[in-house]
Amino acid sequence: MILLHGLRLAVSVLTVLPVRAARWDRPTAAVAMTLAPLVGAGLGAVLGGIGSGLRAAGATPLLAAAVIVAAGALLTRGMHLDGLADTADGLGTYGAPERALAVAKAPDVGAFGVIAIGCALLVQVAALASVPGPVAVIVAVAGGRLSVPWACRRGTPAARPDGLGATVAGTVPPWALAVATVAVLGLCAAAVPGRPWQGPLAVLVSLLAGELLVRHCVRRFGGITGDVIGASVEITTTVALVGVSLGGNP
Repeated sequence: MILLHGLRLAVSVLTVLPVRAARWDRPTAAVAMTLAPLVGAGLGAVLGGIGSGLRAAGATPLLAAAVIVAAGALLTRGMHLDGLADTADGLGTYGAPERALAVAKAPDVGAFGVIAIGCALLVQVAALASVPGPVAVIVAVAGGRLSVPWACRRGTPAARPDGLGATVAGTVPPWALAVATVAVLGLCAAAVPGRPWQGPLAVLVSLLAGELLVRHCVRRFGGITGDVIGASVEITTTVALVGVSLGGNP
């Protein structure tokens, strides 16, 4: 069943869980990328639970936020942060798209990558220290993964003929993208008690930020790569966290 294969692929690619993907083709990738927000919601539930447990044990909001960010990096193998760093290094490079892609693919991390990771982590910790509760964490993490099907929607080219980007680019059909978006926005209404509009607005703004990044990468690299998708997840999650934290009480 392609739905199950797609879910296994999504969990395998997006988390550290030892789940083997039995199929790795474009139809399965389309399902996997569409289900990315569902995997994100599960991850967000774990992270929100960790934060709530630490707060109940007497941890300060700042300490709980730092542990949540660290746990999130561990549970995703740091893949999205690595993608953010590589994408930032590639975008910071002058020259032809081929040179920018080569820099992004290099195993070392340059100044742009370090700055991008540092800024993202600082903002995430600061925002998590003020989120109104675990549901807001779930919404932000799921909203961040909503950028995956958006980045992989029909018409988006791959920057290389091989790799993750070539497998997933342009696979998600419009109807699947619409279903995923509506489902996540419905969940977002519960993010901030008393303000049902704040969660959806935060995610929509975060999606815009992720989309701007992806469009810029398509212009600069000629398409998307796995690193670009990871960078989009980090940017979208960070902006969503900021959005749901505004007006919150630690």
